[in-house]
Amino acid sequence: MRALIQTIKNIAKIEDLRYRIGYTLLILLIYRLGSYIVLPGIDPSQLAELEKQTADGVLGLLNMFSGGSFSRASIFALGIMPYISASIVIQLLGIAIPYFQRLQREGESGRRKINQITRYLTVAILIMQAPAYLKNLQVQLPESAFVLKGTFFWFSSVVILTSGTMFIMWLGEKITDKGIGNGISLIIMIGIIARLPQSLVAEFINRLESVGGGLVAFLLEMVILFFVFIATILLVQGTRKIPVQYAKRIVGNKQYGGVRQYIPLKVNSAGVMPIIFAQALMFVPLTLAGFGDSDSLRGIAATFSDINGFWYNFTFAIMIMLFTYFYTAITINPSQMAEDMKKNGGFIPGIKPGRKTVEFLDTIMSRITLPGSIFLALIAIMPAFARLGGVDSQWSQFFGGTSLLILVGVVLDTLQQIESHLLMRHYDGLMKSGKIKGRAGGSSAI
Repeated sequence: MRALIQTIKNIAKIEDLRYRIGYTLLILLIYRLGSYIVLPGIDPSQLAELEKQTADGVLGLLNMFSGGSFSRASIFALGIMPYISASIVIQLLGIAIPYFQRLQREGESGRRKINQITRYLTVAILIMQAPAYLKNLQVQLPESAFVLKGTFFWFSSVVILTSGTMFIMWLGEKITDKGIGNGISLIIMIGIIARLPQSLVAEFINRLESVGGGLVAFLLEMVILFFVFIATILLVQGTRKIPVQYAKRIVGNKQYGGVRQYIPLKVNSAGVMPIIFAQALMFVPLTLAGFGDSDSLRGIAATFSDINGFWYNFTFAIMIMLFTYFYTAITINPSQMAEDMKKNGGFIPGIKPGRKTVEFLDTIMSRITLPGSIFLALIAIMPAFARLGGVDSQWSQFFGGTSLLILVGVVLDTLQQIESHLLMRHYDGLMKSGKIKGRAGGSSAI
C-alpha cells in the first residue's frame, strides 16, 4: 500500500503525465455522458423491449461493446465497431491490392492516406447500419415510443448515428494524441467496464435465487475467473526467446566474440487484434438480417446469431486462429529481421544468412503461433462453456472472450505507458519486480 501511495505521488509530480491522465479521464467522461443521450424523436421511457432484446445473444455483445448505448437508443448506439470493420477491410486489401501495399510502404504519409480511406469506408458502413438499427427500433418499440416519424426522422437519425460514431473516433484520436494509452482501445474498454458491476450483481442474485448453488457456487466462480484472468495475462505477455549467436567483430581496438543475443518472438504476437477482427465479422450476419428480432432470423443469420451454438463458436474459433496468423504476418517481417541481423554482423548458428535465415524465422514463427492461436481461440469461446454451466449471460462474457482479453490487453498497455513516463524521469516503475509488458511492445492498437 505504501508503494502504491508513493507511485501516485510520483505521478502527481510529473506535470505532463498528470495532464495526460486528466485529459484521458475527461474524454472518457464525455463519451460516457454521450452514451446516455437518446436519439431525438424517441421516448426514453419506452425502451424496455429494446433492453430486453439486448440482454443476451449477439445483440448483447454488440450492446456491451457500445457501452450500453445500443439498448438506450443513444446517439452513440452504433459504437466504434463500424470503424473496426472498416480497418479490417483496409488491412485485408493491403495484402491483395498493390495500391494499398504502396501506401503501407510510404511511412507516415501513407499511414495518413490509409486512415483517411478508413474513415470514408467507416461512413459508408454507418450509412448501411444506421437504417438497419432504426428498422430494429421500429420492430421492438411500440409505435407510441416514436415522437417523430416519417422521412425527416429517418434522415436525421441516420445523420446523428453516423456523426455519433465519427465523434467517438475523434475522441479516441484525441486520447491517443494528447492523453495516455490508445484512445480507441480505452473507449471499448470503458464500455465493457461499465457493464461489469451490473453483471456481477445479476450473477450473485442468479446464484442465490434462480440457478441455485448459493454463495459457495458464486465463490467457486470467482476462483475459476481468477485463474482464467491469470491465463489471459500469460497469453498476452507470453514470449519465447530465440537465441542468435553473433559473429566475432572488431569495434575500434576491442574484440567482441561469443556474445549470445536473443530475438524475442511472442507466442501471441497479434495481441487481441484477431479476436476483435473475428468478433466484428461475426456481427455481419446480424447486420444483413436487418437487426430483426430473433423469431424473424432465418437460415445462416439465425445460426450465427446463437452465441451458445456449436457453429457460431466453431466458426469464431477458426476465424480467430486464421486472423492470428494473418496479423502476425503483417506485424512481424522475417525478411526485415534477417536483414537487420545481417547488417549487424549477426547470424543464427547452423543457418546461412539471407534466404535460409528468413525461412528459419518464418518456420519458428509458424510453430509458436499455432499454440498461441489455439489458446486464444479457447479463451474466446470460454463464455459459451460458462453459460452451459449456468452462469448468467452477461457475467459469462468476463470468463474469457473478447471482454477479458480487451480488458487485460488495454490495461497492460496503458500501465506500460505510465511506467515509461515514470522511468524516463528516474522514478520507480509501477512494479518493483520488473517492467510491465504490453501486448506488442506497448503500442499495439485496437
